[in-house]
Amino acid sequence: MPTPTLPPSTIPRRQLGRYLRDLRQEAGYSIANAARLIERGAGTLQRLEKGQAGRIRTLDIKALCQLYEVPEKLPMLLELVQAADSNAGDGGLWWQEYSDAIRADFELYVSLESSATKLTTFRPDIVSRLFQAANYARALDDLFEPGATAEQIEHRANVRINRQRIITRKRNPVPVELLVDELVLRRAVGGPRVMAGQLTHLADLPANVTVRLLPFTTGYPLGVATGPFTILDFDEATGEMPTVFVEGFRGNMYYDKAEAVNHFRSTFARLRAAALSPADSKHALRRMAREYKQ
Repeated sequence: MPTPTLPPSTIPRRQLGRYLRDLRQEAGYSIANAARLIERGAGTLQRLEKGQAGRIRTLDIKALCQLYEVPEKLPMLLELVQAADSNAGDGGLWWQEYSDAIRADFELYVSLESSATKLTTFRPDIVSRLFQAANYARALDDLFEPGATAEQIEHRANVRINRQRIITRKRNPVPVELLVDELVLRRAVGGPRVMAGQLTHLADLPANVTVRLLPFTTGYPLGVATGPFTILDFDEATGEMPTVFVEGFRGNMYYDKAEAVNHFRSTFARLRAAALSPADSKHALRRMAREYKQ
């Protein structure tokens, strides 16, 4: 008898599954016990948590929220169920633009980022939070929310520091390919001293982070201007599929269809071929840092 084909583990299903798994673990239930108490099979709940459920029953989500005593999470989880249903035939693209999802979407990306085995990032607009020096990050935060309290400022700093541990930790730091457009380094944030510090920070990133600079002289290698994107790769044993994250002002896009991921990989390869070598990029970063100090 042939093995049934599982539906694609699309982003909304994966996010829903992550939330349900975390809520179950926080509540102290095993999969078997939780499934028994909502009168479902353990395999059904396991597929739901892995993002592999075919049909997602609203009644199951309501029962799990009641069991885990988190009724406040129900509206957000039901939004994800709706997104998963509408995403069934699109091959893995999810556009988020509803109020609850902005925070939820950030949590999803950080969750994916923290479990990735490799990151491939192109930023033509700003230094990514993962690679920001403290003063550069603070200058941006002051512009983004000038009335922030000391507690909010500290919270943002802690989030940034915790995220950066995946590339700074001593054991198994995540390898990163970072491609930065020169425009990012010429757009002053926080003044010359802050920019000098940020450029030096980029040049001094650990060896697992390969930084390449795309200089003005290359023009537009693709013939068009592409926006920022990050390719996240995962350990195949986890069942997680490679995913592309495209950050937007109103919402974010995720792609996990193989064709789309491969398109972004080839795009990055063409941009990388036009960039400076890692050694020349470090020299250029240090030279620009000295220019800001003058």
